Amino acid sequence: MATFAVIKAGGKQYIVREGQELKIEKLESEVGATINFDVLLVSDDEGTATQIGTPILSGAKVSATILEHDRADKVSVIKYKSKSRYRRNVGHRQPFTRVKIEKIAA
Repeated sequence: MATFAVIKAGGKQYIVREGQELKIEKLESEVGATINFDVLLVSDDEGTATQIGTPILSGAKVSATILEHDRADKVSVIKYKSKSRYRRNVGHRQPFTRVKIEKIAA
């Protein structure tokens, strides 16, 4: 039985387990929808049954349910130049999607 997997979502790689919730880059799907991710690696905790893709593992899938869409806390980008009265303060809130990993199938 696979206990953890490495998935690719939004240009990033995540180590996931069944029942885990994580924040990933924003997806264009409704809340409650089920999605499947590309699987790069599937393994058990001991490492005896490890399968590695080249780069995607065919036949393996990780299904997840979308819980919510939200935006992260504000990050301030401040620019300042001394002696020239130059000050800029710009805020940014990155959108994300919270998903729950339902099943890892090898």
